Amino acid sequence: MALPTEAKTADVKKLVTEAAQTGAAQARKMIADSTTTARATMEKSVEHANKAADGIFKAAEEAAEFGRGNVEAMTKAAQAYVVGFQDLGRQSMALFQGLADQAMENAKALSGVKSLKEAAELQTSFARTSVEKTLAETTKMQEAAIKLAETAMAPLTARVTVAVEKLSRPLAA
Repeated sequence: MALPTEAKTADVKKLVTEAAQTGAAQARKMIADSTTTARATMEKSVEHANKAADGIFKAAEEAAEFGRGNVEAMTKAAQAYVVGFQDLGRQSMALFQGLADQAMENAKALSGVKSLKEAAELQTSFARTSVEKTLAETTKMQEAAIKLAETAMAPLTARVTVAVEKLSRPLAA
């Protein structure tokens, strides 16, 4: 069996050193490539997370704004209803006051009649006037009530229109 010579030993050492250097270089390259890939993946993940968070915040802001609009519409509708209802109440009181005043005048006029025929004519005239006045005033009040309903519902109708428009739009990707 032959003993290794120094030249052969040097060649083996050289081969081992070259293999170690090549392996180390390959390992460094793999680590660098892995680090680059991991960094790119993390950056994409962070980018997607930021986009998702922005979408969630935008949706939350839109929902809050929509809710504020609904509260505002309800407030406007309630205010219109209260003001309109007060007006209707004032009109009713004015009608009743007018009828009461007319009844007092009729009673005074009836107290000064000289015949039953004159009393019947006065009473017929008073009744016709009362009916005509009541019909005219109740027609005005009905029109005011219809207008009140339309006015009070207008802000709510507008909000329903906004809601339908929002729901009919396709969701953003």
